[in-house]
Amino acid sequence: MTKVPSLDFTKIVRALQRDGWVIVRQRGSHLRMQKHTGDETLKLTIPAHKPVKRSTLAHILKHARISLDDFLSKI
Repeated sequence: MTKVPSLDFTKIVRALQRDGWVIVRQRGSHLRMQKHTGDETLKLTIPAHKPVKRSTLAHILKHARISLDDFLSKI
């Protein structure tokens, strides 16, 4: 199993945008992203850190409902 990498927030945002996520707003050092899926709207908060911690990225992927391998293929 591949470990979750520690990445720059710009790479994370770019990969999520390729998956259909849209930046809604930014407040301070946090970006808010949304994705509409059928009858629900998923929301994420991405810290604008360089780099984003591995554990934080793991939680982001869990809430985004994206597998690590699928995410890494979009980078």
